[in-house]
Amino acid sequence: MTHSPTTHFGFSEIPLTEKVAKVRQVFDSVASNYDLMNDLMSLGIHRLWKQFAIRRLRIKPGQRILDVAGGTGDLARLMHERLQGEGSITIYDINANMLERGRQRLVDEGRIQGLYWAQGNAEELPFPDNTFHAVTIGFGIRNVTQMDAAFREMVRVLRPGGQLLCLEFSHMAIPFLEPLYEAYSFKILPELGHWVAKDRDAYQYLAESIRRFPDQKHVATLLEECGLFGVHYHNLSAGIAAVHVGRKV
Repeated sequence: MTHSPTTHFGFSEIPLTEKVAKVRQVFDSVASNYDLMNDLMSLGIHRLWKQFAIRRLRIKPGQRILDVAGGTGDLARLMHERLQGEGSITIYDINANMLERGRQRLVDEGRIQGLYWAQGNAEELPFPDNTFHAVTIGFGIRNVTQMDAAFREMVRVLRPGGQLLCLEFSHMAIPFLEPLYEAYSFKILPELGHWVAKDRDAYQYLAESIRRFPDQKHVATLLEECGLFGVHYHNLSAGIAAVHVGRKV
């Protein structure tokens, strides 16, 4: 008897072919409250993390940038300011509700020029090789089915010398804080999801997906194996999140 390959969805093991639909269902549910929940969950600190991350990129006017899992447009908004009206940002996400939420938000702010929107899977980017000066992904890589495939696709569409930036929840660098963080993640976070987003299970999954995500050194090694050099990372808030940056050979 043959068994179909499996992958993790939070702490559960599911058939590989089911993860995309399950992740889409999670973000369909939370899209309308996603930004509010981010502020509540992190006490607004996620905004500082994103600002720090984008400062690690050497964005220049006229460049072409791809923001994978761009969702509601937080990273794109910061990068758009640095382009100073020249160049372009393509915001790419598998979830139509998240894309629409982000598009409306940026349009309401008057951010139209140089912004493009596309829906699809991070593991199958519909762009030619060597297209973008920079590729970013913020808090999205842990939700893809095959992380190495997604990273290889991001490297493929990068121009030689271009930068890839990955911002993601990570592993605590101060061990004695772990019990406190664990209690917050599995007791408070799902309750916030229940009362604010009306979906406790979605935020239970998000907490579990963070715990299943590999540590900083593992991610750095994977990025190197996918074709980047000079890979380095910065821990944010004692390792609650980390930003990895590398360049394409």
